[in-house]
Amino acid sequence: LPTDMWERLRQNHLAGFLSVAGGLLLWEVVSRFLVSNALFLAAPSQIAVAIWKLCLTGEMGRHIAVSAQEFVLGYVIASAIGIAFGLGMASSERFKQALQPWISGLYATPTIALAPLFILWLGIGIWSKVLVVIFLVLFPVTINTEAGLRTTSDRLIEMLRSFGASGRQIFFKVSLPSALPFILAGLKLGIGRGLIGVVVAELFGSRAGLGRLISQSADAFNMPDLFAGVIVLAVAGIAMTAGFGWVEKKLVPWTKD
Repeated sequence: LPTDMWERLRQNHLAGFLSVAGGLLLWEVVSRFLVSNALFLAAPSQIAVAIWKLCLTGEMGRHIAVSAQEFVLGYVIASAIGIAFGLGMASSERFKQALQPWISGLYATPTIALAPLFILWLGIGIWSKVLVVIFLVLFPVTINTEAGLRTTSDRLIEMLRSFGASGRQIFFKVSLPSALPFILAGLKLGIGRGLIGVVVAELFGSRAGLGRLISQSADAFNMPDLFAGVIVLAVAGIAMTAGFGWVEKKLVPWTKD
């Protein structure tokens, strides 16, 4: 690697890499020597072998494809609706008054507890899981979008109006750039909540998916396969969050020092 690239990697990622490597090493030692019962804990090396075997049989790919489809559909629908609701609440006081009780009440409701009801209504197919994801992702996106738009300086908007700026120009040149960091933060929060929604909904009833893999493995006391599903979910969450971090640097570079 070139010297400058190595230096950049060392400064930004070396501590995180060493932390993960040390944690995996400690996990391996504990599972090998302190917790010798394979029914309680699987070593990282055993999990890696389990992931490899599941990939070779095609089972892992099938589970990932189902969970990914459920997550993407729910996440995209919830993000679109959430941003639209946030825009409406920020631009209309009456719309906010009408929607606020629903937002507050449903956000405080344990949506996970409603998953069995959604499955009863829609069956164990994909749409019951999509609905759980929508309910979990929708509210942080809505709340952050509305909060971001309301942080726009009223004095700045009045100044632009005095110079003859139209409402469209004010929105796209000032309000939206001001709200963009908040919107991205809401979307980033939605990643973790959406993944949780997919897994929990699949635990209640599904034909395939990472939640189904975890449930089957737990029933059979197969710890390597169980942790394999968990690790894949964790890696997916880390990768998507890192991707949002990169997008944030490109879209809102002014938020960084």
